[in-house]
Amino acid sequence: MNNTTTHNLGMLLLRLGFGGMMLTHGIPKLLKMISGDFSFGDPIGIGEPATLVLAVLCEVFFPLLVIIGFKTRLAAIPVIITMAVAAFVVHAADPLGTKEMAILYLIAFTAIALLGSGKYSVDRK
Repeated sequence: MNNTTTHNLGMLLLRLGFGGMMLTHGIPKLLKMISGDFSFGDPIGIGEPATLVLAVLCEVFFPLLVIIGFKTRLAAIPVIITMAVAAFVVHAADPLGTKEMAILYLIAFTAIALLGSGKYSVDRK
């Protein structure tokens, strides 16, 4: 395998792995929202329902775009912002072990935003 192939396979693995794992956080929020329960934290002061809708978009819709590789760099940005808020606002006073997951997602989606989707994607770049 040449460097281009391994880079593209690495990008596919990064997108599928982190995008798929993000869905495990977003789908329960989506189901909560569908059930009519809009109670949720409000760390940036826009109201619980709006915060929940934004969290669902950023943890379900945009990761799905990242997984398929459509507008990957742009789709990663809302996820990055959400994970920054989770790590440094919601869990600001918590120990590192508590905010570790949000920081890992923040790093991974930042790498995806910088590197793009790779050849094995809808974008095919």
